[in-house]
Amino acid sequence: MPMLTIHDQPLPYVAKLPERPVSSVTWVVIHCTELPDLATAREYGEKVLYESGTGNSGHYYIDRDGTVYRYVPGNRVANHVRGHNPQSIGIELVNRGRYPNWFDSHRQTMTEPYTAAQIASLRALLAQLRSEYPNLHEIAGHEDLDLARVPASDDPHKEVPRKLDPGPLFPWDEVLAGSGLARIGASP
Repeated sequence: MPMLTIHDQPLPYVAKLPERPVSSVTWVVIHCTELPDLATAREYGEKVLYESGTGNSGHYYIDRDGTVYRYVPGNRVANHVRGHNPQSIGIELVNRGRYPNWFDSHRQTMTEPYTAAQIASLRALLAQLRSEYPNLHEIAGHEDLDLARVPASDDPHKEVPRKLDPGPLFPWDEVLAGSGLARIGASP
């Protein structure tokens, strides 16, 4: 597999994120942005949300055309999935997901397919990460790890999943084939 071109675009607060050794990375978490485009995802990632001066972001973002961006280097802990950040790399695929009605009980279906270019770049990125992180052996979807439910925005008596990404249209079989990664946390 050819070497992947990665465009480094560090977030302004990267130096404030905790450092970690390469050996601590044991898995990858796949996300979708649930936003309309990469520019909006970048804007969201730059928002400072914590007293530490940091915000929420994945390490890598893959645009619909397959272009890969690194917002947070792998030797830093990014805030991308509750309770699992210290040992994981977060990869975000640009996809509308449930945008802009994330928690509307009538809009819990994700209908945008991932592009062939995104999946090809994701597979190449996973292969590259496997060579850079010797203990990287597992993969999960955000939806596999964050099982929280929240009140629906249209009816607070109903609950909807807080996270559904990467969602039912994500091609797990294609991504896992030949990756050397085992999927963890998946619902039976």
